Amino acid sequence: MKRSGRALLQLAFWACYFILVMVVLGILFGREENTAEAKIEEAFVTIINFALIPSAISFYSFYYFIFPKFFSQKKYLLSILIGLIISYCSGITGYLLLSYVHSDTQCLTEDDSVFMGLSLFIGFIAFICGIIAIVIQGFITWFEEVKKREQLASKNHEMEMALVKSQLDPHFLFNTINNIDVLILRDAQKASDYLNHLSDIMRFMLFETKTDEISLSKEIEYIEKYIELQRIRTANELYVKFEVSGKIEGKVIAPMIFRPFIENAFKHTNNKKIENAISISINTTANEVAMRCENKYDPSRPPRQESNGLGNGLISKRLALLYPHNHKLTITNEKDTYTVTLVISNE
Repeated sequence: MKRSGRALLQLAFWACYFILVMVVLGILFGREENTAEAKIEEAFVTIINFALIPSAISFYSFYYFIFPKFFSQKKYLLSILIGLIISYCSGITGYLLLSYVHSDTQCLTEDDSVFMGLSLFIGFIAFICGIIAIVIQGFITWFEEVKKREQLASKNHEMEMALVKSQLDPHFLFNTINNIDVLILRDAQKASDYLNHLSDIMRFMLFETKTDEISLSKEIEYIEKYIELQRIRTANELYVKFEVSGKIEGKVIAPMIFRPFIENAFKHTNNKKIENAISISINTTANEVAMRCENKYDPSRPPRQESNGLGNGLISKRLALLYPHNHKLTITNEKDTYTVTLVISNE
């Protein structure tokens, strides 16, 4: 939600609150015959000190502190406890302000029972305002989540369409099937294994990518099979270097995050004879999953990474929706090497 929308919701609340307080005080002061200007001024000062300042302290404490730090993390009991403490402190603040303004009123400055009762009453009003702040912030958060899901669904659809166009293109299928066909005469068992790899890849692309998350092990399994199919296109056994380090069990990741960068590397590596033309590494720690993909190319024919298939712009937008504050994407193109580094934080 835009800042103007947030401000409008808060303004509407304070307008309704101010009107309600004015009505209540109007009823109380209206019973007295003395309605001189001094009495009106006294009512206004009472509104400011008794109702608005303590309530504002509580409202914005709940809005900016309790909700993001505790309530949104489902720490409800702690939220209530801290909220009560803040509200009571707001009540004491309101009482002190009233005592200062009405210093001539002896019961306000000397009676402990009045102090306790009035502080609790003002604190109760402040707590109610804090609860309303939670409701408003919760509505804003819900609205933004709905909007985010709609955007993500749109990006997923765009990515699925791009995948259909780029990764199921006739060139990839023709080259793979043709290589398997040639291999059948030399090693039927190996050709069968590669055919199963191709079948698994097709199944993965058509079904596994429909979910919001997949296990990291499945993503790595796909990458390994994809690399094996690419290896049969060259006699260079050191064409690709792929490494996985760290514990991958139990970790999940959004589908179609690493794969497009890796597939682009194969598309744009135009010299399959050099050693480690493509280097891919995936490293996991307790809080992060990092992927580094590096491919070498002929400087006289620089790669156009976004000229065909899934572009970096579309991938970056999807990453921003999936991991808005928990990822770092770095792309460098220096001399004859194109490098993509993606770090996703689990925090």
